[in-house]
Amino acid sequence: MPSYLSPGVYVEEVASGSRPIEGVGTSVAAFVGLAPTGPLNEPTLVTNWSQYVASFGEFTDGYYLAHSVYGFFNNGGTAAYVVRVGGGPEAADTATAPATPAALTAGDPAELGTFTVHALPAAQAERLSVEVTDTAGEGPADRFTLTVKDDGKPVESFDVSAKKNNRAYVVNQVKERSKLIGVAEAAPVGQLARPENQAVTLPAPRSAPVHTPDEPVDRDAGPAEYLGDSSDRTGFGGLEAIDEISMVAVPDLMAAYERGAIDEESVKAVQLGLIAHCELMGDRVAIIDPPPQLNARQVRVWRQETAGYDSKYAAMYYPWIKSFDPAGGRARLVPPSGHMAGIWARNDFERGVHKAPANEVVRGAVDLQIQITRGEQDLLNPIGVNCIRAFPGRGIRVWGARTLSSDPAWRYLNIRRYFNYLEESILLGTQWVVFEPNDHALWARIRRNASAFLVNEWRSGALFGSRPEQAFYVKCDEETNPPESVDLGRVICEIGVAPVKPAEFVIFRLAQFSSGSGELEE
Repeated sequence: MPSYLSPGVYVEEVASGSRPIEGVGTSVAAFVGLAPTGPLNEPTLVTNWSQYVASFGEFTDGYYLAHSVYGFFNNGGTAAYVVRVGGGPEAADTATAPATPAALTAGDPAELGTFTVHALPAAQAERLSVEVTDTAGEGPADRFTLTVKDDGKPVESFDVSAKKNNRAYVVNQVKERSKLIGVAEAAPVGQLARPENQAVTLPAPRSAPVHTPDEPVDRDAGPAEYLGDSSDRTGFGGLEAIDEISMVAVPDLMAAYERGAIDEESVKAVQLGLIAHCELMGDRVAIIDPPPQLNARQVRVWRQETAGYDSKYAAMYYPWIKSFDPAGGRARLVPPSGHMAGIWARNDFERGVHKAPANEVVRGAVDLQIQITRGEQDLLNPIGVNCIRAFPGRGIRVWGARTLSSDPAWRYLNIRRYFNYLEESILLGTQWVVFEPNDHALWARIRRNASAFLVNEWRSGALFGSRPEQAFYVKCDEETNPPESVDLGRVICEIGVAPVKPAEFVIFRLAQFSSGSGELEE
């Protein structure tokens, strides 16, 4: 309480002590696989296909990571973390293949103070140079203008900062926006400084061998490399530190299986590790790919007898998708996980995470490995295999929305993902509660905030019931917080919700009746 010593009018700002709960994002994917270039075991955020290509390279025959990420963005995905595992051919124990025709890789770096700059392999330019000048208006000391010139003519310009915590940080801005150059740190973070005004010429991209379709671009990773270690931030373990991820896929697991680099047991071990990762985190769902070239009977056997997964944090899709390869100019079969992740993201944006991500068109799919009949889906749907089917005049669509759980309460994928959304939203939106006085006033504020959030969910159609009290309840009082619990520093709030479930089976009952009598015919 402030002291008032002289007469007058005083204005004070008073903190409310509580904050509204906001819904978290549910559309960030993670892909673990093999790529010709890029950082190893380092989750790298990409927000479009061009960023992926700049970091990890183009499509490569025999590998599915690039195709899956391309399918993700093509189907509505907006952000994904990519983890490259394995390592280059030089790390393999076997001898490398003979040299093949040369391709371009990034040029040698040129010094730019405490940064370095280099030409990108994809740069279509005659002679690149980079010029550092003062920012217009003489802004903060860390700001400067970076201009890229092609044979002396400006082609790109960036107003950037040398401070890493600044939104205009030069490394991030150039990585996101430039098609010609890359910038990297050449000194510890504490020593980074604005470069002096100068102009440097960039060495042209140099030649390097490219890999033939029969030569691996990466050595095949074993199960241990996919599983990784959380302390070393490798494999799945490297994803534990990233909260916003909501779906995870490992498409190149099937590439290694097709080549015979790993066997069926190793596939199962990695997929079990992926599911365990999602169950441990509790805020993401694994998208499981079946082995290639299985018919409906074989995938049923694989699902029930070979794999036997039982988890509410995993979903499986079948069959594989035939997708057009922009690089090779032909269609090829790819695992469905990348396209499905994009559909999840698109569905979340257009309708909401509470809506089942099914009856949605698979963009970029020109055909399927096999055409599923209704009779075959009658066998697959009850065991949690979500089918992808082609319908005349309606295209190729996702025709299933189930998890791999045997628990009827968690049968539907949208229920699991919606609860992930609710739990994460409430968790982040109630951090203000910690260390507040644990009394009736606090309990009332918690009830008020949680109820306001859930009313909005009910109004958006995510909860079942004609009135809010039918859709949810929030209980935080003496009953949930007895004295012994309060003495332990705990505040317990019980929340129950009635989520909407998908109309999976739509039944119209038709009968004849006598005209004018309104009675049904016997």
